[in-house]
Amino acid sequence: MSTEQILGIKFFNGEVDRAIDFISEHGGFLVAPSGTCFARLRRDEAYREAMINADIAIPDSGAMVLLWMLLRGRKVRRISGWKYLSCLSSKFFAAKRGDVLWVVPSERTRERTARWLAQNRFPFSDGDFYIAPIYSATVDDPSLVEKIDSRKPRHVIVGIGSGPQEKLGYYLREHSKHRAAIHCIGAALGFLVGEQVKIPAWADRFYLGWLLRLLRQPRIFGPRYLSALKLPLLIFRYRETLPPLAAKAETRKP
Repeated sequence: MSTEQILGIKFFNGEVDRAIDFISEHGGFLVAPSGTCFARLRRDEAYREAMINADIAIPDSGAMVLLWMLLRGRKVRRISGWKYLSCLSSKFFAAKRGDVLWVVPSERTRERTARWLAQNRFPFSDGDFYIAPIYSATVDDPSLVEKIDSRKPRHVIVGIGSGPQEKLGYYLREHSKHRAAIHCIGAALGFLVGEQVKIPAWADRFYLGWLLRLLRQPRIFGPRYLSALKLPLLIFRYRETLPPLAAKAETRKP
């Protein structure tokens, strides 16, 4: 499997179908960090550990892909979370009831997801959903582990938002006896089920999904995107290596 290491994370570099087939066949957990996530590598040790131990990381961030080409002269094939989940659903979600477990943040998201599944004639039942609690900085969830081990879904879709979801994916892989394919796809679920602004295919192709979200909800996404301004400096300074934790970096100063 072809990869490109960026900021200590080995990103898959290939076609989306290959990434889906690999994680579906071997299990484990997949992450799709956006451009706003990389600053978290310097301040959240549990998040760092989850990211570098992911079975697959897909290059969802258009900003990262462009910066890597400009600053390092190397190309990475971008796979957006929206495109990944769309392709995954067309390949596997119509298989049979119980094949997919949906981990969602709220009852509202559960209802929207169920409506979307019904509209697309994907088989599901009420037991195929799990409404996640609000996790602390350290993520653990024995109840979810028990549900996975008892139901044995082929796929676990985690759509609770960046930060907790990567930690949860890592926790589930390490503690579940059943090795499912765990897809930590964050906002992509919201795009598909209509909870967030829909991203046209052309906007996703030209890396403009972030702009449509910002224009629709500037108060929500404006502050989030400010953290992405740290990405150019991170790539310029650390390149392939994992940035040190901020506290450790300060202790090295004379």
